[in-house]
Amino acid sequence: MSSSDLFARARKGGRLAAPFLALALAGCFQPLYGPLSASGDVAGEMQAIAIDPVPDRLGHYLVNELIFALNGTGSHVTPRYRLMIGVRENAQTPLIDTVTGYPSAATVVVTAEYKLIPVQGGDPILKGSATTFATYDRTSQRFANIRASRDAEIRDAKTLADQIRTQIAAALAARG
Repeated sequence: MSSSDLFARARKGGRLAAPFLALALAGCFQPLYGPLSASGDVAGEMQAIAIDPVPDRLGHYLVNELIFALNGTGSHVTPRYRLMIGVRENAQTPLIDTVTGYPSAATVVVTAEYKLIPVQGGDPILKGSATTFATYDRTSQRFANIRASRDAEIRDAKTLADQIRTQIAAALAARG
């Protein structure tokens, strides 16, 4: 038997075994937003999270994004969890124009420390941090720089909200 015959048989056997292997592994995966065994579904648990206010403009954007990400239905659900967030923002100017001496680009770096606790009290369900950054171009126009910085904050808030929502969903799915 030649080596090409062996490869042909192995490929044929692999093609036959693949559907059976996929069928056997199908029961091993659980969808993140699927129903849980004891406490309901992850989406319902996430709707029951009350978010503490976060100061400043960036905090306002972050809280609004999280409210939409966690409970996009607009329905009022009795809170079972409380999400506390602390935000640190830092602007960096990595590029300086050699002619004018002014920065030509800036980066807004935001770090959020968060903690999810039950409303009744007790140990935190989840503690963590998320960091993101958004870069924008700076010009000689002051208003354009302010608006570009604000847009970078909004992009950071959306990214942080997505990171926090994903971590909360994973923690609630693992808990259930």
